[in-house]
Amino acid sequence: MAGRLSPTAASRRRRVAFVALAVVVAAVHGCLATQVADRMADLRASAEMPARIEVAYVRELDLAPPPAVAPAAAPAPPQRAAAPPRTASAAVAKRAPVPPPEPEPAPSAPSEPTVAAAPPEPAVAAASAVPAPAPDVPASAPESAVAAAAPASAASSPAETFEWPGSTRLSYVLHGNVRGEVHGSAQVEWVRVGTRYQVHLDVTVGLPIAPLMTRRMSSDGELGPEGLVPQRYDEDTKVAFRDRRRVTMRFEPDGIVLGDGRRLPRPPGVQDTASQFVQLAWFFTTHPERLRPGSQVEMPLALPRSLDRWVYDVLEEETLYLPFGSAQAFHLKPRRVSRPGGDLIAEMWFAPQLRYLPARIRIQQDEQTFIDLQLSRKPELAGS
Repeated sequence: MAGRLSPTAASRRRRVAFVALAVVVAAVHGCLATQVADRMADLRASAEMPARIEVAYVRELDLAPPPAVAPAAAPAPPQRAAAPPRTASAAVAKRAPVPPPEPEPAPSAPSEPTVAAAPPEPAVAAASAVPAPAPDVPASAPESAVAAAAPASAASSPAETFEWPGSTRLSYVLHGNVRGEVHGSAQVEWVRVGTRYQVHLDVTVGLPIAPLMTRRMSSDGELGPEGLVPQRYDEDTKVAFRDRRRVTMRFEPDGIVLGDGRRLPRPPGVQDTASQFVQLAWFFTTHPERLRPGSQVEMPLALPRSLDRWVYDVLEEETLYLPFGSAQAFHLKPRRVSRPGGDLIAEMWFAPQLRYLPARIRIQQDEQTFIDLQLSRKPELAGS
């Protein structure tokens, strides 16, 4: 009959359908196997890194009021030479002359009393006023982001009274360009237990269930008089369809072992890729006068393949429009220029209204490869 397949044609069609079904099943199983292998690799990578300190975040940090601009102080009148102090007897002699034979010589006409200079404006808390520049530090001189830059007097050093904040988590929305426009999310987590700290920077490019790239940067160390003292830095990167890449740096008391195995002398106050954000927040909290346009901050920075002193220029103050409100932030930009395939560099925007935390971070590898992070919610704080 017309329209009915011959037994040979029907058998051939069944074989084709079976082969197609087998290919689809194999592809699904391959995808599942790849995902399972990636998850197992994630677990192995996590096991190789220091155990992550887990904390519970229970509240959010509210924006502080914008800094108030302190009124300019009136110029002090010019000072004149101080006249010799007038004694009580001289004043009496002016009112009533002493009878002879031993008259008191008339005192010379007193000069005009010295006009005292206007008292300086009282110090204003960093959360409510724009910090005044330090008169003895020129704006063009780089300042090291370590405690050695603080005054020697313990009574006048703000670092002596500084209390490290509890654990804090910052959540960012991500956009940028990595061989095309990309979107994602990131988190910076500061965890502290006693004098031990951890800083984690987790970046996800693409969808969380099928990311194009993930990178985790972790710093583990102790708190010291010069801020953070890293002991170990780990970096784990996974790009889709590529092998996972792991890098570890170890910070010894007198040396640093880079990711390629080279050992270099350890400079005082050195930081790593993850700890630099918290170190700078600490520095600006204890030295708010350094966060002003035209100032520079210098910091030794250990990257997986290099160790050098980095200088950051404090640029203009900008208004960042965040989902929970606008905030003023100061833009820090490293003087180093990124090179194709070179180390990552980071520009940062620190917000005094958010305890000097970085409200925006731009990480760049070269002109065509960068990601820009901006806070997506209020910083989360752990319970006391």
